[in-house]
Amino acid sequence: MSFLKFSKKLALSVALVCAPLAALAGAYPDKPIHLVVPYSPGGGADNAARILVPKLSQLLGQQVIVENRPGASGIIGAQTVARADPDGYTVLYDASAYAINPALRKMPFDARKDLVPVTLAVTVPNILVVSPSAPYKTVQEFIDYARQHPGSVSYASYGPGSAAHLIGELLKSQAKIDMLHVPYKGGAPALTDVMGGQVNAYFSNAASGMSYVKSGKLRALAVTSAKRMASLPNVPTLAESGFKNFEVLEWNGFFVPKGTPQEAIDRLAKEVQAALQDPTTRQHLQALGLDPVGTSPAAFTKFLHGEMDRWAALVKTNHISIQ
Repeated sequence: MSFLKFSKKLALSVALVCAPLAALAGAYPDKPIHLVVPYSPGGGADNAARILVPKLSQLLGQQVIVENRPGASGIIGAQTVARADPDGYTVLYDASAYAINPALRKMPFDARKDLVPVTLAVTVPNILVVSPSAPYKTVQEFIDYARQHPGSVSYASYGPGSAAHLIGELLKSQAKIDMLHVPYKGGAPALTDVMGGQVNAYFSNAASGMSYVKSGKLRALAVTSAKRMASLPNVPTLAESGFKNFEVLEWNGFFVPKGTPQEAIDRLAKEVQAALQDPTTRQHLQALGLDPVGTSPAAFTKFLHGEMDRWAALVKTNHISIQ
């Protein structure tokens, strides 16, 4: 074979190998994307996802379809995506429970390896809320009350192993108080019972509890963010209330199955970040108390692993169990 013929043959082989990658880079996405939200409709993650989807669909040039697959604190939906074809068309929109579950449960997939973090979408502080008729109006008064009534003070959560559960345990640990954890099947019934005084306190996600605080149906004692919320300027942080370094943010982020082409990951991350910069989208998210973020895959991975390590240490130190 002459050198010229060999060179032509080699060039043709290289072109055939590279063609699929070039096509992916130029064409993704060329069909609708299914965004799996592993929680019930109407919850914080679902609300945020549905705010993002219109602009994201526009930027991607394809419809993004939200699919709710709730159950087992998000594990059922996450497992569905982990087992999906790694082609960029089945995407997970998960929340803080993703980082907490491995510390509390036997997982059906490896949360560090089987799903690839794409971008951190939003963060949201929690609000320590109580009934407006409760005898305590500050965090310190609540702590004093708990110490004066050992074993009789309770706090709600939207399920065992949820962020609200673990934040309550973190306060118990730092304040050295005894509180009974009362898990509910969702945030709505938890809020109802706190308003009615059946449960003493609840670390409500700002996206679900803000309207009740502003309407006077709940009293806010503190927020878990490092700084006060712009929408609740008169409510102190827990750090201001005597608990240094008490900063906890719930979050939502995008994931894809391991093996998804990097071109698809990068395009998805780019367009989510762009959607989060859209003024209308940002306004709607911020109205719910959500802070639009948008990070690189590498930055989200680092953040996620830090969250997983943090909650695993708390669970171990405080012997927390969901059984």
